[in-house]
Parts: sequence; structure tokens; C-alpha cells
Amino acid sequence: MTSSTPPTVLLTGASGVVGSALLAELPSFCEVIALIHRCACPAAAQQICGDLTAPRLGLDRATYTDLARRVDVVVHCAAVTDFTQGPEATHALNEAGTRAVVEFAADAGAVLHHVSTAFVARHELTRSRMGRDVGEAGARPEDYLDSKRAAEEVVRASGVPAVIVRPSIVIGDSRTGQIAAFQGLHNILLMLLRGLMPLVPLPGTSLIDFVPQDVVARAIAALIAADRRDGEVWVTAGREALRTEQVLQVVSGVCTELGLSTLIPRIVGADMVDRLIRPVFLAGGLPKRALRRFDDMLAMTALFADAPTFPTSLGELPGDPPPLTGEELEAALRQTLLHLARVKKLGDAPAVTRPLAAGVPA
Repeated sequence: MTSSTPPTVLLTGASGVVGSALLAELPSFCEVIALIHRCACPAAAQQICGDLTAPRLGLDRATYTDLARRVDVVVHCAAVTDFTQGPEATHALNEAGTRAVVEFAADAGAVLHHVSTAFVARHELTRSRMGRDVGEAGARPEDYLDSKRAAEEVVRASGVPAVIVRPSIVIGDSRTGQIAAFQGLHNILLMLLRGLMPLVPLPGTSLIDFVPQDVVARAIAALIAADRRDGEVWVTAGREALRTEQVLQVVSGVCTELGLSTLIPRIVGADMVDRLIRPVFLAGGLPKRALRRFDDMLAMTALFADAPTFPTSLGELPGDPPPLTGEELEAALRQTLLHLARVKKLGDAPAVTRPLAAGVPA
């Protein structure tokens, strides 16, 4: 890649949350080739069907060689993010798939931008690692975090010029709330909107760190434009992250706006949940499906309870998004809630008033 030639970027996970946001951002200064797997990606002008778990990315030798000759930058977004998939399926893509991407980047002489997660810094906070009962939970964050930590080690040990990008929870577009697929936080927000969450097992002051998908996309685009070739970049809210009590206030405001019943959950410490609420009041009184949903919530919220603040790298590069403010985070959360309500047909959710950027799926 030279300064006068736009870089050619190979993008994995183009139909996912971060990948779809990047497809709206990168084509303004890059040639983008999407490596797709099971389904086509209409937003990608160029796409190649492959498989990260197969030799040569599932490509025949001639296609692989031609692709390696063309690509300057690899952005690796593809990952299993579902906490219920189990360790085997999670590691197959998140670790072994990353190994295949690293090998391709080496063959191409390309810079790798590996999208990890800020929560690798909190792998010791999962309920299983803390010795807490996981109950009926199907969600096992430890499988996901172990696989992402292993993938980062693959990148670091490879010798390939690489940037590890660590976003926190990625929510919808800051302007519209739209997102390619709902994530774990959306499930909790939906329960809150429906009044199905009478308690929250988190201290009110715990920080809920999330970033809109367009902020993540602009940060990665800035890294590519600056020809960043190494280091770790934290795309997080950092000290500006909303507290649990602030998130609940935003949810309450949206419920009022939509004409939904407002149930303010009680904030309860995890110790009380484990010692009293779950064994005495819930274990014998909830259907198994509801109990599993409650235990899944316990598994996810454990990563936030009194956790240390994430660092943030926003604003460090020319063209990089500036650090987020609390007001911007509240506004983005409101848009995510309104979009969730529209999709789930809750209350009187208004239509989207601001058009999406080109390439972002509705």
C-alpha cells in the first residue's frame, strides 16, 4: 500500500454488528472485499464466499493466492458472540478462525486489525471463576472470554503487524439505534421495557460500558487511515460510562415516552440474590424457562458489578471519534431502546427520523 493508492481491505464478519457498520464507513477511502460464509452480504460491493475454519479460508488455491496478492489490510470481525454456544463451537471460530486469518495476513503481507473485546480484562469476574453457582444459566461468558483471550494470544505470537481493537458492549447506531443483530444487553433492555425484571443484581454505581456501532466503525477506519500497525486500542466509554441507576432512568424515561408501564427494578447486590432471593423465593417458584432467563441475567451482569473502569483510546488518532460524553451515551441508549421497541412492537415507538448511512442494513 502506498500513500497514493487506497488500501484494499479484507473484512470478515461483514454481516455482523461491527462488520455491517464498517461497510458503511470504509468504502469512502478503501476498496473492501467481504469474506462471507453462509449468506450473501448485499451491502458489500465485492464478496468472496469462504470458511474461516477450513484450510486457505475455504478458498481454492488460485483464489487464495489472488486474494493475498490484492489485500493490504485485514479487519477480522467474525466471531461467535452467543454465550450459549459452548466452548467447542466458540473456540472453533474465535480461536482457530483467528489463526487462519493470521496465516492469511502473513501470506498477504497485510496489517491485521483484530476485533476482540474489552471484557477480556474481566475474565475473572464470571460467576464460575468467582465460585458462584451458575444455576440453570445457558449463558457462559467464560467460554467466550477464554476464546477471545486465546485469539489475542494467537495474534500477538504471530509476528504479523497487528492492532488489537477492544470495544466494550456494542449497541446500535447512535442516530437510529439500528443494529444488524440484537446482543445480550438488548435482551436485558427488552425485559426492562416489558416490566419483566423486578430486580437488578448490580450496585447502582456500577458502570455499564457500551459504545454505539458507528463509533466503533469510525475508530477502526481511523486506525486504517493512519496506517496504525501495532498496539491495543480500547473503544470504550471509560469513565463516562453510565451507572446502573442512570441506565434505569433512561429506560424509565423511554417507557413513559412510549406509554408503557414503568416498573423501576429494585437494585439488589449479588450476595443477597445468591443467599436469599434465588434459593428461597425463585428456585421453587419460577418455571424452569424463567429461572434460566434469570440465571442468564446473573451471568451477564456479573461482568459489571463493582468492576474496574475500562481505559479508552478514543480521540488518540486524527479522525478518530472523540471520547464519548455521558449525554451522548444517554442519547445513544435512548435510540437503541426506541429501535428495540419498534422491532418488538412495544408501545407507541416513533418511526426512524434520520436515514441510515449507506450500507447499514435496516
